[in-house]
Amino acid sequence: MNLVLTPNKLNGTVVVPSSKSAGHRALICAALTDGKSIIRNMTPSRDLEATASVLREFGAAVNILETSSDGRLAVAVAGGLNASKDTLRADCGESGSTVRFLIPVGLLTGKEVTFTGRGRLKERPLEPFLRMFEQKGIFYKKGKDSLPLTVQGLLKAGIYELAGNVSSQFFTGLLMILPLLSGDSVLRSTTAVESESYINITLECLRRHGVYVEKEREGQWLIRGNQRYRPGEYTLEGDYSQAAFWLAAGIIGAPVTLKGLGSHTLQGDRAIISFIESMRGRIERDGSDLRAVPSRTEGRTVDVEDCPDLVPVLAVLGAFSRGITRIVNAKRVRLKECDRLHAQDGADQAGRNDKGKRGRVGHRRRCPSYGRPCFRLERPPYCHGLSNCGTAV
Repeated sequence: MNLVLTPNKLNGTVVVPSSKSAGHRALICAALTDGKSIIRNMTPSRDLEATASVLREFGAAVNILETSSDGRLAVAVAGGLNASKDTLRADCGESGSTVRFLIPVGLLTGKEVTFTGRGRLKERPLEPFLRMFEQKGIFYKKGKDSLPLTVQGLLKAGIYELAGNVSSQFFTGLLMILPLLSGDSVLRSTTAVESESYINITLECLRRHGVYVEKEREGQWLIRGNQRYRPGEYTLEGDYSQAAFWLAAGIIGAPVTLKGLGSHTLQGDRAIISFIESMRGRIERDGSDLRAVPSRTEGRTVDVEDCPDLVPVLAVLGAFSRGITRIVNAKRVRLKECDRLHAQDGADQAGRNDKGKRGRVGHRRRCPSYGRPCFRLERPPYCHGLSNCGTAV
């Protein structure tokens, strides 16, 4: 499929999709309760459906209560990991969050669980868990790729150590289940922790369900055992990683107003605001609404260690800025759904040279970094194979 995007002026108001990071955590925490929880304002996505599907396999009931006129969902989750089958199959689609969050949850079932996936997910690293399994006597079986992975065994309270420079998702998976064990545990990082903002989102979701974790020092948490998740209601806030593309579009082209963002968010991708402003971009605030105004931006050095999902949009913004934009600490984006550093070579097709950037940056799964700058090009670009990305334009 070839799709021609014709240059035009982009402006208006956007209600930002809900945070997938918060959505995954809300579904899992609700499934770990002994009652019924309601999650509102959920934007449908394949990744969240993968998490919901695996939780159903584990014995939780996850159902759509209602769908709003703009497609947002209210989801009911009846907790309880009471799967009746002796062996379970967990299809995680292409979602790294799903597999890394739910491997520890799968061990709570006491069953043999085989985790599967598609695309690049089969290659994404799971070594921090595998080393932990060997230390804790957990059975696992895998082939040359990370998936499929079969696990079985019971975790016990104790000291858990993980490398913090691979992904914070491994920490989230353990933080969710360690409070349910029969004794106290310590979770410790053996390296500096990257993307710690995502761990903070996890801890906030736990608190909403009555579960508490104490941060003893940098890279170490004390988890009291014998805690119980309480059911409740939760409204998801807007996703700053998706908002980032619209903010950049407003800076590059015509004014764009964004609604639905939390003004006191813990999302690390909120850094897009300070990044844009450091590049002399203009963002106006009206309560929780943000308005991006066309600006002549200047290149800067930006550190994405805590917000790697911002790499694609910063590459686009840097391409339209004066001077050189250097994006540093971006190596982990090579381990995403695609190699985003390699994929950024496509920016050259827009007539922009990215050789000045440190670390090549790439598109997200849904190709937003190629679609949204089109209103600034003098001739229409051609997008090849968009159907492979699941992108609707």
